[in-house]
Amino acid sequence: MSAFNYKEEIAKIPQEPGVYRYFDEKGEVIYVGKAKNLKNRVSSYFLKSNQHDRKTKRLVSQIRRLEFMIVPSEWDALLLENQLIKQLQPKFNILLKDDKTYPFICVTNELFPQVYVTRNVDRRKGTYYGPFASLRTMHTLLDMFRSLYTIRSCQLALTPPNIEAGKFKVCLEYHIGNCKGPCENLQSPEDYRVEIEQIHHILKGNLSLPQQYFKDKMLKASESMAFEEAHSWKTKLEHLANFQSRATVVNPKIGNVDVLTIVSDEDAAYLNFMKVKDGYTVATQTFEVKKKLNEPDMEILEMMLIEMREKYGSESKEVLSNLKPELSMKPEVIIPQIGDKKKLLDMSMKNVMYFRREKAERREIEASATTSRKDRVLIRLKTDLQLKTLPRHIECFDNSNTQGTNPVGAMVCFKDGKPSKKDYRHFNIKTVVGPNDFASMNEVVGRRYLRLIAENQPLPDLIIVDGGKGQLSAACDALKQLGIYGQVPIVGIAKRLEEIYFPEDSVPLYIDKRSESLKLIQQLRDEAHRFGITHHRDKRSKGSLISELEGIEGVGKVTATKLLKYFGTVKAIKESPAEKLTEVVGPALAGKLLRHFDSMKG
Repeated sequence: MSAFNYKEEIAKIPQEPGVYRYFDEKGEVIYVGKAKNLKNRVSSYFLKSNQHDRKTKRLVSQIRRLEFMIVPSEWDALLLENQLIKQLQPKFNILLKDDKTYPFICVTNELFPQVYVTRNVDRRKGTYYGPFASLRTMHTLLDMFRSLYTIRSCQLALTPPNIEAGKFKVCLEYHIGNCKGPCENLQSPEDYRVEIEQIHHILKGNLSLPQQYFKDKMLKASESMAFEEAHSWKTKLEHLANFQSRATVVNPKIGNVDVLTIVSDEDAAYLNFMKVKDGYTVATQTFEVKKKLNEPDMEILEMMLIEMREKYGSESKEVLSNLKPELSMKPEVIIPQIGDKKKLLDMSMKNVMYFRREKAERREIEASATTSRKDRVLIRLKTDLQLKTLPRHIECFDNSNTQGTNPVGAMVCFKDGKPSKKDYRHFNIKTVVGPNDFASMNEVVGRRYLRLIAENQPLPDLIIVDGGKGQLSAACDALKQLGIYGQVPIVGIAKRLEEIYFPEDSVPLYIDKRSESLKLIQQLRDEAHRFGITHHRDKRSKGSLISELEGIEGVGKVTATKLLKYFGTVKAIKESPAEKLTEVVGPALAGKLLRHFDSMKG
């Protein structure tokens, strides 16, 4: 292809708003841009008087053809530019590359709708809310739904023919009051739909209708002298109010608004987006955008505003930001100076500044020539598990028992990626009878962190539980009882496929089998298992020795334990002189022991 005659091409370009595209010698689009004045903007790339940076010079050197499209306004140009960049993904444009698939909450279109979490969106199946960049926010909502409503948790095909044919039977959820039994036609679709509609309202950010529903039910029950029922409705109302108070970040009168803030350095921009509905945050995400051509913050802000509003389905008419775009945008962008909106903007800025600082620290560690392997592994583990801080202090728990006998728990501690054996702990299970791994895990985790709290010791950066969803759930219950759930990241590793489970997330994470971070998790798990098995063997051995001594007339468990603690082994007791035995257990028992051992020799 011949050299690009930019003067001839520029002469054809009008002074109108629009979008331009640059092509390379292969005919591929390498850059898409927008302009208020197409002629002036495109000309600026080729004027020698402009001192372009190295990246822009590289772009210009590869241009072999250009195309443009005129649009009614600069706002339309921004929308078209965003659409073309996502469609064509030119190599010189900034792209929001997000390798995380954020989950949605789906409310299905069935006769008796399900409410569940999914990462696969199929609009034909139901209504989807999200995506949820914060899993904690999503699980808080799901927990609230479970406490307020009796929505089914099963995946049965509850069609009228199936229900009429009696294909299904109520499960435990019905018997414990979490479901009203629509599978056996014990609940009408109309009654079920009332609660589903309230869930829709809450997910849309409208809490006033559910609140009024509970209030009306409470008053009606009270008027009928059904005080227990009235108390139940009051509890639900308080639960909803508690959720709102925790979720509200500004005066509810602020209404619907988006927040987008930006800070940057030479190589990247960092942004925080918040979607506020009726005064409380329903979505938030902090992210990084790598610069390609040293793009100014204003340009990145404009593009990401379109991206985030589309991603989170926002239709608010106002956007709060620390920058005000020059172009006239459909949502009005303002920089608040006082009041609740200023507080909201400050909170967003605090998040984005923290995010940038964390990224800078991470790059500093990665770029350092003296970075040790342990730090690289911890950085990888932090990324894989989406942790907020580097997991320098990790604790891992394991349970051991033999057919339900001598159950013990073990905790190993790694600091800076290495075993810290002085911090290892054994636990003799005290409150559990029989082989119950879940209850044992609950006891051990509870005892460990109750002690740390009591001694005012720092909590770990990460807790790992050897086991799948059951063991993880039991450990989480222990943390909840101590009031520290959510303060420390906790995961479970299941042995079968080495999958990683997160609390209340049914979708496991599969880390690359070759990853150093998975190897570190496996090392912790294996060390906890080894440490636990060793203690279990010692306990079984000690138990058998005590049993052997208890066979001697006059020797009970207390005396047997005392002898073993002093002498260490049965052999040492047998070889001990009479004076030493007398000193430990007295002359009468010493005589019985000596006669017993003499008879064994015979």
